Amino acid sequence: MTDAGARTSGQGRIDMAGLDYSLGLLLRLSQLKVFQHFFDVMGHTGLKPGEFSVLWMIRSNPGIRQGHLAQTLAIKNAHMTKLIRSFEADGLLTRTIPDEDRRAVELALTDRGIDFVNRHEPDFYRHMETIDSPLSETETRELLRLLAKFAGVPQGETA
Repeated sequence: MTDAGARTSGQGRIDMAGLDYSLGLLLRLSQLKVFQHFFDVMGHTGLKPGEFSVLWMIRSNPGIRQGHLAQTLAIKNAHMTKLIRSFEADGLLTRTIPDEDRRAVELALTDRGIDFVNRHEPDFYRHMETIDSPLSETETRELLRLLAKFAGVPQGETA
């Protein structure tokens, strides 16, 4: 951007008419940029960013309850169920119904699932470290801190 409130596109400058201060629009444009970079780096996995995040979280929290994971990642229960069944069909995870609560579903990666996540972990970190950003390292850390605070996600803590 060259002028406040203006954005350059392939067809020239566009007056953002105040939308350059819209949290929703700025988050959406940022998400699109991050997702495109994810697909550039991680596209060979065949997964979408949210799908890789689900496997990542299960690897880090074996036995996590499906409902708790869905709530934490803000994924609708129906979509989470479909995703988990797909991962199970691919041999990446197992679902267990605990005896003490027959309504719950506990998730754990299979050896194949652990291998999949571990094999793609370097690409995942490369994706996060190589995204084209005009922010300095300090600014990036501050942005992450503020977004986590805004989203209600405690940083540096384990559940």
